[in-house]
Amino acid sequence: MTLLASNYENDPIDVLVGDWMSEGNMTGRANAKANGQIDAYEPTFLEALEPALPHIAKYRVKVAVNAGASDTQKLHGVVTKMVKSKGLRLSVAWISGDEVLPQLLEAQKRGESPFENICTGENLDDWQFEPMYAQAYLGGLGIAKAFEKGADIVICGRVSDASPVIGAAYWWHKWQRSDMDKLANAFVAGHLSECSSYSTGGNFTGFKNLECLGWTNIGYPIVEIAQSGDVVVTKNKGSGGEVSVNTLTSQFLYEIQGLWYFNSDVTAVLDDISFEQLSTDRVVLRGVKGALPPPTTKVGITAKPLYQAEMHWFITGLDIPAKARMIEQQIRHQMAPHIHNFTRLDFQTIGSCAPNPTNQNAATVDFRVIAQAKKAENLAPAKFVRPCIDPIMCAYPGATPHLDLRQAFPKEMFEYYVTLLPQSAIEHKVHLESGKTMDISPPPETRVWPKRQRTQATTANPRPSGDFGATVRAPLGTIVHARSGDKGSDCNVGFWVRYADEYSWLQSLLSTSFMKDLLADEWAGRKGKEGRIERCEFEGLRAVHFLLKDHLDRGNCAEYLRSREVDVPLRFLGRGRI
Repeated sequence: MTLLASNYENDPIDVLVGDWMSEGNMTGRANAKANGQIDAYEPTFLEALEPALPHIAKYRVKVAVNAGASDTQKLHGVVTKMVKSKGLRLSVAWISGDEVLPQLLEAQKRGESPFENICTGENLDDWQFEPMYAQAYLGGLGIAKAFEKGADIVICGRVSDASPVIGAAYWWHKWQRSDMDKLANAFVAGHLSECSSYSTGGNFTGFKNLECLGWTNIGYPIVEIAQSGDVVVTKNKGSGGEVSVNTLTSQFLYEIQGLWYFNSDVTAVLDDISFEQLSTDRVVLRGVKGALPPPTTKVGITAKPLYQAEMHWFITGLDIPAKARMIEQQIRHQMAPHIHNFTRLDFQTIGSCAPNPTNQNAATVDFRVIAQAKKAENLAPAKFVRPCIDPIMCAYPGATPHLDLRQAFPKEMFEYYVTLLPQSAIEHKVHLESGKTMDISPPPETRVWPKRQRTQATTANPRPSGDFGATVRAPLGTIVHARSGDKGSDCNVGFWVRYADEYSWLQSLLSTSFMKDLLADEWAGRKGKEGRIERCEFEGLRAVHFLLKDHLDRGNCAEYLRSREVDVPLRFLGRGRI
């Protein structure tokens, strides 16, 4: 924040936005709030804000962040005190309404909704865990109202990731709620910038090309939003990295669910989205259309904690599967008296030994033992650590346990349930520095969208592989970019190619059936999950996108899938590898 605000005279910005929220810290901060243990906001925001405040005040830069997490009012108080201690004239407002557990439980009690999990299809009544906290995703109009009434800094909790950008643009341009196309473009602009350096080369499969540009400081995205809703993405001057059609395609494909992208304020219709490179580090967004928002918004429910412990062994050299099988059976035998108290017990071999390795590290893989239980005492050292360690004298050749056992003692972990709540049930409010409170009404007009996104199992006009000439077996990622993301237990992954004539090959190759083959053991080993794959295409991006419903077991898949071998046309491979 200091870097961007202090360089205002050379590289001016009007609003600093920050997304501090994820499903990971939503659960951790929810627990802190419910138990009153520690501050339930994000303290790193204060580390970023404090040195930037003099520059923010000098140049009158506005700030909107969701770092309030589960303690927005408390963070507001801390920021207000910090501003006053520096003698600065900055007005600080905060947004409430995201904490919705009482409304949700009351509606459940009255039978108003089954509160179906949008990832798994499970009903809340059937969930085996006890809700302790629930947060709804708010839109950006509370932020817009706070700015309109003179706030300089707006502290939010669980507004959606893109809402600070929507709110800033809505306020700046004095838009109306009916300006759907404009709102949709601001929404996508917020999506492109919400994850900071992801749009400037972070988490990007073309990362090797960034080394010559400088990849130790790849910069921050800046979105320029016109009154018309037109969006140009660039980055701060003097930084490395890049803003390109490819880096923005990567970030765009992250965490979307299909051709419709929902927000409390607008639905972005993405069929015709494309990017155009205007000049170095300047890309324009095109083709986004707006439609009415849904009558509901997403709610994340955190359950009272389970407990988890894990232990690691190292396995080296030959016969790794047999060595893993041996130590697993020995540990299970030691755990037998207590194993019925575990809700989960997994043994995972991570990595593989390189052929003819030239050093010890290349020959070594990690063997992970992970257990979960409802009570911490069920993972006490005598019931987990000792059974993991005790086989050491009768284990496989070269058996080496990891000596750092901090993870082997029980720690809290949380279950997370994603559902929908009517926007009309949310008490969205703006709290101004003056003490005045203002209500933000739900959208006056909404649309009930289909439960499932539009999907097509194959491309409309698939071409036979022979059309593309001779092929060779090679990893998919030699010529195909990819990016994956997660929403709850859903995983999405998008693939795109660099050249227009490669797109029909990608479309024809990547059917839902082929995706299952590509996933291989990751699809076959779903542990009883039914599994469903939705597929769509973004022709303007030369991309094919998949949504893997309830696929995740706390992981992601793009780089795994890029490493899988397929038949790659030689003429495409001759253009160079990614």
